[in-house]
Amino acid sequence: MSSRILRPVRAGRPAQPRSAAPLGVRLPLVAAAVVAAGLTAACGPSSQPVGSASPSAGGPSSQTLAAGTESASASASAEASPTASASPSASASTVSASPSPSRAQAASAAPKPSRTSAAPAPARIPGPGYDSSADAQKLIDAALSAAKADGRMVLLDFGANWCGNCKAADKVFAQPQTAAILGDSYHLVKVDIGGNSSANSALLRKYSPSGGTYKMPVLIVVTPSGTVRTDTHATGNPSLTSDGINSFLRKWAS
Repeated sequence: MSSRILRPVRAGRPAQPRSAAPLGVRLPLVAAAVVAAGLTAACGPSSQPVGSASPSAGGPSSQTLAAGTESASASASAEASPTASASPSASASTVSASPSPSRAQAASAAPKPSRTSAAPAPARIPGPGYDSSADAQKLIDAALSAAKADGRMVLLDFGANWCGNCKAADKVFAQPQTAAILGDSYHLVKVDIGGNSSANSALLRKYSPSGGTYKMPVLIVVTPSGTVRTDTHATGNPSLTSDGINSFLRKWAS
């Protein structure tokens, strides 16, 4: 009789043969199976083979998520501060184009200089003596034209180079005070009647028609329109001094 003891078999359960693997090897295999089953239940079965490096078609990669996050942050920053996106040059041009209120108010409040018409330059005064070769009619016409432009009077001086009284009058005309009155108020024309010029003699009779013997110098004041205001051949000469001639010039200047 054999020495082994046969154990009874429970009814309805067949006897399981013992695994040949030792206990130390079976426990790690059981733990790995449990972990795999848990991952499959949480994520679902994967269609990619095990060990594949390509991501699944449905899920975005980590790089795509990071780029989207940065773009959203930049858009939010731009919407939060609209002035930050404006260029510095545009801001500078806007500032320079619009002056500050204080400067604009100061410019509008500053008084504007009044416009004044400049005084006309003094008229030219001919030197002493009489030019027998000059065209007296042409000189008188030019003086009357200038008088119409500036409102001065025309002083006709009929004389001769050998006349002592004419030389005395020339000395007074050269004095500063008398010269100033002449330059401000008159256009002086000197006409030689000491020679044989019939044209100049005719001009004398035109402006001094009383005739007779003329005492030189004959001083005649004529308006810009050609009207005689005074004639010393008819009224007599003033004193041929600075006081006499200056009084005469002031009297008939206006």
